[in-house]
Amino acid sequence: MGQVSVTLNGRTYRLECNNGEEAHLIELSEHLASHVESLKRKFGQIGDDRLILMAALMVTDEFWDMRRVANELKAELADMLQGADPDEVASREAEKELASAIGSAADRLEALRRRIGSRQNGG
Repeated sequence: MGQVSVTLNGRTYRLECNNGEEAHLIELSEHLASHVESLKRKFGQIGDDRLILMAALMVTDEFWDMRRVANELKAELADMLQGADPDEVASREAEKELASAIGSAADRLEALRRRIGSRQNGG
Protein backbone atom coordinates (compact mmCIF):
# COMPACT_ATOMS: atom_id res chain seq x y z
CA MET A 1 0.00 0.00 0.00
CA GLY A 2 1.32 3.43 -0.91
CA GLN A 3 1.04 6.44 1.35
CA VAL A 4 1.12 10.15 0.65
CA SER A 5 0.84 13.25 2.77
CA VAL A 6 -1.28 16.04 1.35
CA THR A 7 -1.93 19.49 2.73
CA LEU A 8 -5.35 21.01 2.43
CA ASN A 9 -6.23 24.36 3.98
CA GLY A 10 -3.11 24.31 6.11
CA ARG A 11 -3.70 20.82 7.49
CA THR A 12 -1.66 17.79 6.52
CA TYR A 13 -3.38 14.46 5.95
CA ARG A 14 -1.79 11.05 5.47
CA LEU A 15 -3.66 9.00 2.87
CA GLU A 16 -3.24 5.45 1.67
CA CYS A 17 -3.50 4.43 -1.95
CA ASN A 18 -2.51 1.56 -4.18
CA ASN A 19 1.17 1.34 -5.05
CA GLY A 20 1.94 3.50 -8.05
CA GLU A 21 -1.04 5.83 -7.48
CA GLU A 22 0.83 8.26 -5.22
CA ALA A 23 1.54 10.91 -7.85
CA HIS A 24 -2.03 10.77 -9.08
CA LEU A 25 -3.43 11.18 -5.57
CA ILE A 26 -1.14 14.16 -4.97
CA GLU A 27 -2.29 15.69 -8.26
CA LEU A 28 -5.93 15.22 -7.26
CA SER A 29 -5.35 16.76 -3.85
CA GLU A 30 -3.58 19.73 -5.45
CA HIS A 31 -6.58 20.26 -7.72
CA LEU A 32 -8.92 20.21 -4.72
CA ALA A 33 -6.56 22.50 -2.78
CA SER A 34 -6.64 25.03 -5.64
CA HIS A 35 -10.42 25.20 -5.25
CA VAL A 36 -10.10 25.59 -1.47
CA GLU A 37 -7.62 28.43 -1.90
CA SER A 38 -9.89 30.13 -4.44
CA LEU A 39 -12.81 29.89 -2.03
CA LYS A 40 -10.68 31.24 0.84
CA ARG A 41 -9.76 34.26 -1.27
CA LYS A 42 -13.42 34.82 -2.09
CA PHE A 43 -15.07 34.10 1.28
CA GLY A 44 -12.25 34.14 3.84
CA GLN A 45 -11.62 31.41 6.40
CA ILE A 46 -15.17 30.09 6.86
CA GLY A 47 -14.13 26.81 8.45
CA ASP A 48 -12.36 23.71 7.18
CA ASP A 49 -15.47 21.62 6.77
CA ARG A 50 -17.37 24.25 4.81
CA LEU A 51 -14.40 25.11 2.57
CA ILE A 52 -13.65 21.47 1.80
CA LEU A 53 -17.32 20.71 1.18
CA MET A 54 -17.66 23.65 -1.19
CA ALA A 55 -14.45 22.70 -3.01
CA ALA A 56 -15.56 19.06 -3.25
CA LEU A 57 -18.85 20.21 -4.75
CA MET A 58 -16.97 22.29 -7.30
CA VAL A 59 -14.82 19.31 -8.28
CA THR A 60 -17.90 17.08 -8.42
CA ASP A 61 -19.58 19.63 -10.67
CA GLU A 62 -16.56 19.48 -13.00
CA PHE A 63 -16.83 15.69 -12.99
CA TRP A 64 -20.54 15.77 -13.78
CA ASP A 65 -19.90 18.10 -16.71
CA MET A 66 -17.21 15.76 -18.08
CA ARG A 67 -19.47 12.75 -17.60
CA ARG A 68 -22.32 14.52 -19.43
CA VAL A 69 -20.00 15.36 -22.34
CA ALA A 70 -18.71 11.77 -22.43
CA ASN A 71 -22.27 10.42 -22.55
CA GLU A 72 -23.20 12.89 -25.29
CA LEU A 73 -20.17 11.82 -27.31
CA LYS A 74 -21.02 8.15 -26.84
CA ALA A 75 -24.62 8.77 -27.96
CA GLU A 76 -23.45 10.81 -30.94
CA LEU A 77 -21.03 8.09 -31.93
CA ALA A 78 -23.73 5.42 -31.61
CA ASP A 79 -26.02 7.50 -33.85
CA MET A 80 -23.25 7.91 -36.41
CA LEU A 81 -22.52 4.19 -36.48
CA GLN A 82 -26.16 3.14 -36.69
CA GLY A 83 -27.01 2.15 -40.22
CA ALA A 84 -23.49 2.79 -41.52
CA ASP A 85 -22.11 0.49 -44.18
CA PRO A 86 -19.37 -1.96 -43.11
CA ASP A 87 -16.60 0.07 -44.77
CA GLU A 88 -17.69 3.17 -42.90
CA VAL A 89 -17.83 1.26 -39.61
CA ALA A 90 -14.30 -0.01 -40.12
CA SER A 91 -13.03 3.51 -40.77
CA ARG A 92 -14.58 4.67 -37.47
CA GLU A 93 -12.77 2.12 -35.31
CA ALA A 94 -10.63 4.89 -33.84
CA GLU A 95 -13.78 6.79 -32.86
CA LYS A 96 -15.15 3.73 -31.08
CA GLU A 97 -11.88 3.34 -29.19
CA LEU A 98 -12.00 7.00 -28.22
CA ALA A 99 -15.59 6.68 -27.00
CA SER A 100 -14.61 3.62 -25.00
CA ALA A 101 -11.66 5.48 -23.47
CA ILE A 102 -13.92 8.40 -22.56
CA GLY A 103 -16.43 6.02 -21.01
CA SER A 104 -13.69 4.30 -19.04
CA ALA A 105 -12.40 7.65 -17.84
CA ALA A 106 -15.90 8.61 -16.72
CA ASP A 107 -16.24 5.30 -14.87
CA ARG A 108 -12.85 5.80 -13.18
CA LEU A 109 -13.80 9.33 -12.15
CA GLU A 110 -17.05 8.05 -10.66
CA ALA A 111 -15.20 5.32 -8.73
CA LEU A 112 -12.68 7.87 -7.49
CA ARG A 113 -15.48 10.23 -6.42
CA ARG A 114 -17.07 7.40 -4.41
CA ARG A 115 -13.71 6.47 -2.88
CA ILE A 116 -12.93 10.05 -1.91
CA GLY A 117 -16.44 10.46 -0.55
CA SER A 118 -16.12 7.38 1.65
CA ARG A 119 -12.77 8.60 3.01
CA GLN A 120 -14.21 12.01 3.80
CA ASN A 121 -17.05 10.32 5.64
CA GLY A 122 -14.62 8.32 7.77
CA GLY A 123 -14.84 5.15 5.70
